[in-house]
Amino acid sequence: MYQEAVPYRVGDVSMQGYLVYDPTSREKKPAIVIAHAWKGQGEFEREKAKQLANLGYVAFAADVYGEGKTAESDEEAAALMAPLFVERKTLRERIRAAVRAVKQCPAVDPNKIGAIGFCFGGLTVIELVRSGEDIRGAVSFHGILGDTLGGKKARLEPLAKEIKSALLIQHGYEDPLVSSSDIAAIQKELNRANVDWKMDIYGHTSHAFTNPSMRDTEHGLVYNAKSSQRAWTSMRNFFEEIFK
Repeated sequence: MYQEAVPYRVGDVSMQGYLVYDPTSREKKPAIVIAHAWKGQGEFEREKAKQLANLGYVAFAADVYGEGKTAESDEEAAALMAPLFVERKTLRERIRAAVRAVKQCPAVDPNKIGAIGFCFGGLTVIELVRSGEDIRGAVSFHGILGDTLGGKKARLEPLAKEIKSALLIQHGYEDPLVSSSDIAAIQKELNRANVDWKMDIYGHTSHAFTNPSMRDTEHGLVYNAKSSQRAWTSMRNFFEEIFK
């Protein structure tokens, strides 16, 4: 398996991406960009990149924070995430730059680009869809769906006039970070914009349900092996369909 650290830029900010793919096939492959959770690009995202590469994709773990920044504590993660949660224009610029970067890879079919994201990364790929970026589709795993979090209100960007990509939202019914009004609002928004969307809701499932290290029942951050596997299978089916 070929693995490489890939630098790219957003304005004056240097980003550190992580590229993985199987080099044995000479055919150009679909690529999937991975948007990281709130602690930054770490082993979890790089492992997902390897899993996607094993499925035959070119996988690119993005660096949304820039400079390869990561957080050790929840407090550090909140400080890194908050500015981008609020400034959706900047968030869109960061993730769109990752799409442009992966399209430069010689192994990639630039007409077959997808994206996935976890937690904060789920919000990130939803914003990618909202921006009208020319990708085939995106999958949000336990993403933040609302415009208010921890007392902070997002400065939203308008929806693109033409949304080109499909969207799959994977959500836990017991997720404490997403309200029923958040769910209703995004469903109405996507429907009004004529987006090809689907939402899977998993019962008895909290936030961060795909991450095996999560065992924080007090804050509703709990791994659920069954829901995680079901969500991954749903993602695989989604990409197999849209990349035909």
